[in-house]
Amino acid sequence: MSYKDPEYNKKYRENNKDKLKEYKRQYYLKNKEKNKKHRSEYQIIYRNTKNGHKVQSVSSWKKNGILCFDWDLLYELYINTDKCEHCSVKLISGHHKSNCRCLDHDHSITDKFNVRGVLCNSCNLKDVLG
Repeated sequence: MSYKDPEYNKKYRENNKDKLKEYKRQYYLKNKEKNKKHRSEYQIIYRNTKNGHKVQSVSSWKKNGILCFDWDLLYELYINTDKCEHCSVKLISGHHKSNCRCLDHDHSITDKFNVRGVLCNSCNLKDVLG
């Protein structure tokens, strides 16, 4: 069977590059909405998993200029911290609440580890460790 032969497949792909490219383009255009809906459903489900939350958090930290040598260790420290390191209030998961968990970092340091601690949102906005 010729389709199982890797050499035959390689030659076929090389000789029909333009046809295959056009086929993929047409398939993409035909199924664009269906694929977009499937991707968005998958992303919502994935973000609610433990690993999805970790990937989202680390990505956000990198975008905000946080520097680190071991992202796994930093995430474990962040998740396992249950009290603010300044005011000792119990931390919760969430966004923009006064006692939600925030990773405080020094904005002036750009060439080494710049994380100062895990704080509640109130202490982080006051910049108490700065």
